[in-house]
Amino acid sequence: MNDSKFRVLLYSDGSYQAFSAAVYTATLLRDMPNMHLTIVQVQNSDESSQGTEFSWKELRPKYKRYYWGCSTGKDYRWIDTWPVSPTQEWMKHVLDESAEAKQLYAEILTKTNEIYAKRKLDVTYEELCANVSFSDTTDIADTVKVIVDYISKNTFELVIMGTRGHSALNGVIFGSLSHSVLDKSPIPVMLIKKLPQDFIDDYLSHTES
Repeated sequence: MNDSKFRVLLYSDGSYQAFSAAVYTATLLRDMPNMHLTIVQVQNSDESSQGTEFSWKELRPKYKRYYWGCSTGKDYRWIDTWPVSPTQEWMKHVLDESAEAKQLYAEILTKTNEIYAKRKLDVTYEELCANVSFSDTTDIADTVKVIVDYISKNTFELVIMGTRGHSALNGVIFGSLSHSVLDKSPIPVMLIKKLPQDFIDDYLSHTES
């Protein structure tokens, strides 16, 4: 495997859990020249696709949408995935509370976007389709099945997802999703919790070569 790529799947949905996972993944992308990253989002299926079977080859062009910057013809901007002016509630799940937190957040967005842009030839984006609503707190089985099925049909070595850790009730959907994928995935899954301040400090102080 001298020239082979180390293929990683990052699940992203714009949540604060996914934010921490995406930032951690950027450090791997920065330090591993042979890494190829696929960022995956699961999209609710529309009425025209209900009950219809698609192969993954058919799904890829059908469900790529503007969210990933695929329909505009422009380069994907990682920074556009996250809120520019996050709420205090959102922020406390991402960074330690401090007067400088919003400035740190802006610096993280900028630095992470630079890493993804620099390695854009090794970053791809896929939007998958599931017959499930994210407002449904009782059943995420379809979403898990879509993710695990996609993992099984491709040659990934690692999956990275965010997790809340010991989840409160309002975090049960994402926590259940990540741990269900961990249980069912045929390959290793790395779950990323809120990044500690020393990690953030080291990340921001790192000088790009």
